[in-house]
Amino acid sequence: MLSPELLGILRSYWRLARPKDILFPGRDPDKSIEPWVLHSACRSAVAAAGLSKRVTVHTLRHSFATHLLGHAHLSTTARYTQVSTDTIRSTASPLDRLRLEVTPPES
Repeated sequence: MLSPELLGILRSYWRLARPKDILFPGRDPDKSIEPWVLHSACRSAVAAAGLSKRVTVHTLRHSFATHLLGHAHLSTTARYTQVSTDTIRSTASPLDRLRLEVTPPES
C-alpha cells in the first residue's frame, strides 16, 4: 500500500535529491541506507512521542499487519497477504492523516 500522500513526498524527495541508483543512499552514495539508521530514527520518534513502551521497527511492522488483517502472528498474516491484496489495496494508509513536509537534502 502506497498512500497518495507518501507518493507525493517520495516524488518531491526524488526531484530534490536526484538519487542515481539507490532511492535512499547512505553516507556512501553507492550503498543503501544502513538498518541502524532506521532503528535510530524509530528510537528518536518514540522519544519525541513520549512513549514509555518499547517500540522497534519490527514492532511497527508487526502491529500494522496485525491491525490490517487481524492476526496475532506475522507468519499467519504473511500467508493471508497472498489472498488479501484487494483488502490491502483498498485500505487507507495511516500516513494520509499526517501533514508531512519534504526537507531538501544537505549539500
